[in-house]
Amino acid sequence: MNKEFLIRTAEKLAQPSTATASEFSEKAENLASIINNQFKKRSDLNMLIGEGNVDMMEDNHRNHVRFLTSVFKQYEPEVLVETVLWVFRAYRSHGFKLTYWPAQLDVWVEILKSELSPSTYAEIYPFYDWMIIHNPIFAKVSDELLSSPLEIKH
Repeated sequence: MNKEFLIRTAEKLAQPSTATASEFSEKAENLASIINNQFKKRSDLNMLIGEGNVDMMEDNHRNHVRFLTSVFKQYEPEVLVETVLWVFRAYRSHGFKLTYWPAQLDVWVEILKSELSPSTYAEIYPFYDWMIIHNPIFAKVSDELLSSPLEIKH
């Protein structure tokens, strides 16, 4: 299983409706604030993100909702896969552990279920489910990319 496999599976996700994208966008800032507050209370936070990475984690959560706002407005599977792989590599290089992503995604799902309308949640949940299911593959592919030199595209 590789990046091409991830793209093929991502192609099966359906573009959310305009109403869903709008609701997510309108609530994005609040959603990021909720998850940041919840994560800062975790007793295992440093084990998930490494010492001194709280600000970086908060930025990641804000960037998460900003990025997914754009994904939900104009879905491109390859962009989703490439961005998730970049996030894995970038944050892991700063001390984030692989256990952070499943923990984060589980909390996102809880927050989305409570903060979004049922119809919006139903359209967005498949993206989170996809990320949760494919988390081990993202870890494997990002490990391979971390161990190889960065490719410079001209």
